[in-house]
Amino acid sequence: MRRLLIGAVTAAAVVLAGCSGHSGSGDDNAKDASASPAAGAAAKSADFGTLKNVCGPGTAKSSEVQGVTDKSVRLGVLSDIGFTKNSEFPDAAKVFTAWCNAAGGINGRKLAPVTRDTRLMQVREQVLAACKSDFALVGGGAGLDGLGVADRLKCLLPDLPAQSTQAVGSDLQVLATGAGVGYFPYAGYYSWLLKEKYPDSARKVGMIVGDSPVSKTFGAQYREGIGGLGGKVSYSDLYPVAGVSDWTPYAQAIKNKGVKGLVFLGDLASLAKLEQALTNLGYAPDWIDANSNAYGPAFVQLAGPALAKQHNYAELSATAPLESASVNPATQQVVDLFKKYAPDAAVTYPVLRAFSAWLLFAVSARDCATLTRKCVYDNAVKQTEWTGGGLQAPTDLSRNDIPPQCYSIVATTADGWKAADFGADQGPYRCDAPTYKYRGDYGKPLTLKAVGKSMADVT
Repeated sequence: MRRLLIGAVTAAAVVLAGCSGHSGSGDDNAKDASASPAAGAAAKSADFGTLKNVCGPGTAKSSEVQGVTDKSVRLGVLSDIGFTKNSEFPDAAKVFTAWCNAAGGINGRKLAPVTRDTRLMQVREQVLAACKSDFALVGGGAGLDGLGVADRLKCLLPDLPAQSTQAVGSDLQVLATGAGVGYFPYAGYYSWLLKEKYPDSARKVGMIVGDSPVSKTFGAQYREGIGGLGGKVSYSDLYPVAGVSDWTPYAQAIKNKGVKGLVFLGDLASLAKLEQALTNLGYAPDWIDANSNAYGPAFVQLAGPALAKQHNYAELSATAPLESASVNPATQQVVDLFKKYAPDAAVTYPVLRAFSAWLLFAVSARDCATLTRKCVYDNAVKQTEWTGGGLQAPTDLSRNDIPPQCYSIVATTADGWKAADFGADQGPYRCDAPTYKYRGDYGKPLTLKAVGKSMADVT
């Protein structure tokens, strides 16, 4: 498991109730998201942040590669939109491809994203559909993405997702935030919480986890990671993913156990209700790990007055917080592009992660003399300091087993989410995370070899 974007840990914990998605249809006749009225407007620049000439004109030739013509590149975008009704991935695809296509596309080829609506449980069906017509999967994610990995590898389909949960670290996948297979992804974050900010909480950590197989696996990883950093989980409980009518018993148990630090792996609406129950009892742990799923205005609105009492934190996979846009040009550029191409859509943390994935694909495809899957994949894994043009801390994508070094932390205030004062030493990031390698067996990423294939088959 790696630092999962968009609160994928949380989403899985509640059977993806809060997972991000991509708008539109999942069939082969889905509307090209790049065809917005604004897409024809000339872009001011083909540069993004520190990345130069990301998109631009060219003289692309005809191709026999699936999904590629002399005019376009067809790209699938996995999404649970039919289940979550969440449009963050579609919005990101619409905006990025409109901007890129207005600048000339990738060496003259326009990007044609097609939504693959996995509807939570239809991952395999949508991966198989992508296998028949798409060049690659880009900028999306499905909470139960593990259901489609074997089929994706059998058809040799590359994946550059915005998020990954069960499929993280699998072959032919390049996650822009790095996979970090085998390592606790939040070691820096929890070291700060347990050893610096709230040392008295280290032996009084509580956990509440959504009662599903995926979330319980994540819970076991958290428990091990916290223990490996010197903490101790002294209280734990599960809650039904269908929902809880009254969170008071959970709040009372937290209070009775004297929990000083709470890890919550569940949907943001449930967390808001739990915090309201805690506040009604007059109890507040030193800290609550709300995780990145709660990072945004929705949680602030739902939690309401409880935010004045409860102390929420989230780690953003070393991504620059949205609140840093005024001092971080790449983040501001995303904000500006949304104003131009999707003014009614919100810029969110999932959007930033999706943009990094789209940028990774774009520069990898741009540098191919002949556009092939192997060339794009090889170029992507050559990136040893990928920043998405400044959207995230430098990340080495050359291997999937490199532990994360940097992290970024945000906290809630009465006015909403803000960057926390956590000792950032490289812009909005802190890059001294300790390394904790899992000792437990949580499964291994699926390989090409496991489905009877090898990199020699990828063309």
